[in-house]
Amino acid sequence: MTDSLAITPIHSFRATLRPPGSKSLTNRALLLAAIAEGESIIREPLHADDTERMIDALRSLGLPPIAIDDHELKLQGQAGRIPACHTHLDLGNAGTAMRSLIAACCLGKGTYRLDGNHRMRNRPVGELVDALRQIGARIVYDDKEGYPPLTISCSGLTGGQINMTTTVSSQFISALLMIGPYCHNGLTLQLQGPITSRPYVQMTIRMMGLFGAKVEVDPQWRSISVENGSYRGQTYTVEPDASSATYFMAAAAIIPGSQCTITGLGKGSLQGDIAFADLLFEMGAGLLYGVDFITIMAPTESQCLHGIDVDLNHMPDAALTLAAIAPFCQGPTAIRNIGNLRIKETDRLSALKTELTKLGAIVQIDGDDLFIEPPSDGRVKPTTIDTYDDHRIAMSFTVTGLRAEGIVINDPDCVNKTFPEFFEYLKRLDNQT
Repeated sequence: MTDSLAITPIHSFRATLRPPGSKSLTNRALLLAAIAEGESIIREPLHADDTERMIDALRSLGLPPIAIDDHELKLQGQAGRIPACHTHLDLGNAGTAMRSLIAACCLGKGTYRLDGNHRMRNRPVGELVDALRQIGARIVYDDKEGYPPLTISCSGLTGGQINMTTTVSSQFISALLMIGPYCHNGLTLQLQGPITSRPYVQMTIRMMGLFGAKVEVDPQWRSISVENGSYRGQTYTVEPDASSATYFMAAAAIIPGSQCTITGLGKGSLQGDIAFADLLFEMGAGLLYGVDFITIMAPTESQCLHGIDVDLNHMPDAALTLAAIAPFCQGPTAIRNIGNLRIKETDRLSALKTELTKLGAIVQIDGDDLFIEPPSDGRVKPTTIDTYDDHRIAMSFTVTGLRAEGIVINDPDCVNKTFPEFFEYLKRLDNQT
């Protein structure tokens, strides 16, 4: 692809789509299958940079996923054993892989060095490392305290109780929970504050249950206990990525006369980001919600979406999608409690303010809250969007360009991190008008 891509607006469309598999579910399934007992088959996994980083890392650890075809991976689990004794893992900017593998490598017997690209070296992991040290892990930072690269020297984990305050990332909690069955004394997390992005932790616990783990959560989510035991190999089908689906739902909501049905996602989904459909409904879009489909319809031509005041700590990826369509809404939009966007692939809060301002919106950041007022003259300005090597910045503002003239996306290839076919999917919209 070119260094930049001009987005062509779509006047209306009616489409039915099934986005590629969930990144979060794919990487969790890969790790759980790799440390389970027996063989697992992972169906419809996501093929993207983030999941390839996980697959390459598992190969280096002696836990190789084997491709049956484009739609299935086979893994022979090692029952919590890490075959490799010494290895170096380069995880790029794959945050899910980095956090989960820091924990998983502590189950091994040997020395493991984990590193990433420049941005990953500025994404904190200190809260996770401190927690692992409480249960017997030996981890040292090779450069900056609290950040990769780091080296793990372990011979298994004692387990027991970990005391944690509110973390900046739910991935820390998920990483700890997933290794819980293989801690000698099981694992109990005592949480002294609310969980950031709790739906992702709920997703992890449900997947652990599918692979045979026994997990107990107290009603107030102040304690999570994992029983010592093991996972069992499974045949598991990965749902479409709900975060990726938000872009097509948002496009249908802001382009008059449009309708989009997402198949494979619905009321039974493991992913919290399906709640973005309910958010669009609150803003004025039409919504049909089935067990395994979601349909979003634009408001009637005489209406448009209205701004909303919402806490999106539970689905921070969708906050970018909402921000990108806020300039088309009637009235202001407030997106609250999204401070963890600062430690993602880029400082997303700062990036959103910069790029939305280019569009003519009036934007303010107050602590962890983002406030967006549409352009005063009601017209979104043509502009070139800088993407900061961040896939979600690129995809979110591409949705803006489907409604507004003159939007150009710099470095469109950054979408390869989680959705390499994203722009091909957009062509399907234009072909289904």
